[in-house]
Amino acid sequence: MPNPNLDALAAAGTSAWLDDLSRQRLDTGNLADLVEELRVVGVTTNPAIFSVAMTTGDAYDGQLRELAGSGADAAETVFAMAIDDVKRACDELAGVYERSGGADGRVSIEVDPRYADDYDETIAQARSLWEKVGKPNAMIKIPATDASLPAVSDALADGICVNVTLIFSLERYRQVIDAYIDGIARAKENGKDLSAIHSVASFFVSRVDTEIDKRLAALGGDALELRGKAGVANARLAYAEFKEAFGEGNAKWAELAAAGANPQRALWASTGVKNPEYPATLYVTELAGPATVNTMPEKTMRATADADLDGITDTLTGRGEEAQRTMDAIAAAGVDLDDVFAVLEREGVEKFVDSWNELLESIDGRLREIRG
Repeated sequence: MPNPNLDALAAAGTSAWLDDLSRQRLDTGNLADLVEELRVVGVTTNPAIFSVAMTTGDAYDGQLRELAGSGADAAETVFAMAIDDVKRACDELAGVYERSGGADGRVSIEVDPRYADDYDETIAQARSLWEKVGKPNAMIKIPATDASLPAVSDALADGICVNVTLIFSLERYRQVIDAYIDGIARAKENGKDLSAIHSVASFFVSRVDTEIDKRLAALGGDALELRGKAGVANARLAYAEFKEAFGEGNAKWAELAAAGANPQRALWASTGVKNPEYPATLYVTELAGPATVNTMPEKTMRATADADLDGITDTLTGRGEEAQRTMDAIAAAGVDLDDVFAVLEREGVEKFVDSWNELLESIDGRLREIRG
């Protein structure tokens, strides 16, 4: 049945993507149910998600035995299983992809996070994953690190759809936009169909509040009144950057748009609240607006569906100045924002690498066990 809150979110211009994927979701028909019940129109994955999926239950056991018999190592095994899941999810969402003209119905798979600072490995793997998945509605996730941003441009120039991930600061987001426009310009030179290339920029939200709230708590006093405001304000400033970069005032973009290019939508990631004192829907209702995506854990999606809300409307357009005042106040209170964003980017990569290594270790153990 249609859900009024999620219908309103879509009407405001925000596409709801599920931040999770597993073989169990696919085998039980759960993903198809969520598409029908909760208006899910896309799926994102990351190393932490696959780490949980592949080490829980027995859904992967059959394929593990096959891969063990073929002599595959742990990394080859993980990618083989992940690629199969992403292919199936792409097929589940093919109808959404067609109806949305390619904007939605997307399923993201991430390059090996251990190569976040290695351009050559990142671009090679992005190209390999795109070919192996072989679905037009796939997206390859590439982190927005200094080393990987050139890989973003090169992948786009090849006609690969890219989800640029782990963005925390406006400075980094501007670099992502530049990398996108450069990649699309080169795709045009390469004779690619620009209308078929879609991309999102994944801007992380709740982790910003977690880090800044911790620093505001240490400052105490009036600074405490600013807790829980940075994540939304930072994202709203990013949206203002999006509107400017992909507006008619940007001559370079206007030329590409006239040739069929799609704007790189802002995607709100890390939208499950970490602080239980905050409303579960905080990073959904306060970040709704045209040409955006919100990728949510199922828990957040259900909280939004079940919430007693007086509608969901555009809470992004025209909110840039207010958001800037909030961030200025946080800085004036004594929070070093440059350091905050540097820490978050470094920790973001490290967390994904840790999850990946734990997964490889677990799968390696399973392969050894099967092989005796």
